[in-house]
Amino acid sequence: MPVQLNAPLAQDLLPIAGVRIGVAQAGIRKANRKDLTVFLLDEGSAVGAVFTQNRYAAAPVQVCREHLASGQAVRALVINTGNANAGTGEPGLANARQTCNALARSLDLDHEQVLPFSTGVIMEPLPLDRLLAGLPAALADAAQAQHDSGEQWLSAAQGIMTTDTLPKACSQRFELDGRPVSATGIAKGAGMIRPNMATMLGFLATDANVAPTLLGELARRLADASFNRVTVDGDTSTNDSFVVIATGRAGNTPVTDLESPAGQALLAALTPVARQLAHAIVRDGEGATKFITIQVEGGRNAAECLQAAYAVAHSPLVKTAFFASDPNLGRILAAVGYAGIGDLDVNTIDLHLGDVHVVRAGGRHPDYKEEDGQRVMKQAEILVRIGLGRGKASETVWTCDFSHEYVTINADYRS
Repeated sequence: MPVQLNAPLAQDLLPIAGVRIGVAQAGIRKANRKDLTVFLLDEGSAVGAVFTQNRYAAAPVQVCREHLASGQAVRALVINTGNANAGTGEPGLANARQTCNALARSLDLDHEQVLPFSTGVIMEPLPLDRLLAGLPAALADAAQAQHDSGEQWLSAAQGIMTTDTLPKACSQRFELDGRPVSATGIAKGAGMIRPNMATMLGFLATDANVAPTLLGELARRLADASFNRVTVDGDTSTNDSFVVIATGRAGNTPVTDLESPAGQALLAALTPVARQLAHAIVRDGEGATKFITIQVEGGRNAAECLQAAYAVAHSPLVKTAFFASDPNLGRILAAVGYAGIGDLDVNTIDLHLGDVHVVRAGGRHPDYKEEDGQRVMKQAEILVRIGLGRGKASETVWTCDFSHEYVTINADYRS
């Protein structure tokens, strides 16, 4: 069961002017579920994205990068689940390009105005015939759907799921330049989650008017505050993609600088949306029973804080201890010690587990009792606070525990 995570409701999701969505069942997934989604963007929309840093980037990721580099205005996205089209070589690239060509022809666009996305099993040929045959149904759904509600956003959140147990979606209302602005995002991911990128797939749209040249930087900043701070199992996927869309339909004065008051207001409004989606991925982590916040303070810089945080978050020994509610907290100290901070003085380290002071000046706190540690570890949401005692920098990472169910899900993934 997800950790304190509820399925989104259509009435809680905001439609975004300038975005139309269609979802269809193309038979790409083994399950009898919708698995093909198209986003159609009005002329004048701006798009930015960040992608996996895995060198084995999937074919659709490679094609997305090419199309964004072309400078053409993106007008459509096509997303399939059930097949990653990764580790498929030149045939995989050809299939991703044919997908773009087919959708572009249907919409009277150039192929470089279409971005493709895939998620699912790696190293299996993409069933292109089924994908192409499903496009008319997805386009028909986009044409027939009512786009003045959140129904299509919820349908899209369901349509991009793989091992997720719940769809992930949220919305935000805010003001820019005195104009009402809306933002809605969806994401999928439950396993093979690690930063750079860590979302698997995420799509966030707003009707704010934002200069097209800012969208790439906007996507990077939002990802760094959210998706690049979560991890489930330390595996960086081949397909991770996070896309930010601004349709400009809100009518505000264009945001041309993210450091301006309007740019800061935009970031302040969109960051909670991205962060809520990222947290939902961890809460729905494969087999997860606990949501764990790892806060590292007192570092000389952000980089070493993240080194320590991820060493703890990725440790199977730490994660299984949390699953068992076993306060074997020396495992946390060991992970900090091997994080790679070369001149770390362990005698300056402090460790708090929730409200319990476990370690002071590198050793067990004289007042620490194991039953206090176990009390915190039995909770569904846990804060681990680590003090390095080296400076003023701090960073936060969110993760989950490892359960028996994680092994079961991944052992049976292709069954």
